[in-house]
Amino acid sequence: MTDNQKKQIPLRLSSKLYNAIAAWAEDDFRSVNGQIEYLLTECVKQRRKNGGYVSAEMDKPIDLEFLKDE
Repeated sequence: MTDNQKKQIPLRLSSKLYNAIAAWAEDDFRSVNGQIEYLLTECVKQRRKNGGYVSAEMDKPIDLEFLKDE
């Protein structure tokens, strides 16, 4: 696979997480797919820069309580 080819992967997200990403994507004038790709790219850049994960708590379960009222 060359660098400019894109790999399709199945991705399952909770509806709350999807809605949060969709709203964020809309704010940034991106598609949901484009937003996910952007976020993953930024995480990879940060990992390469720091030699570690973006957060030491990366493996903790995601708390989506902030979306409770939606």
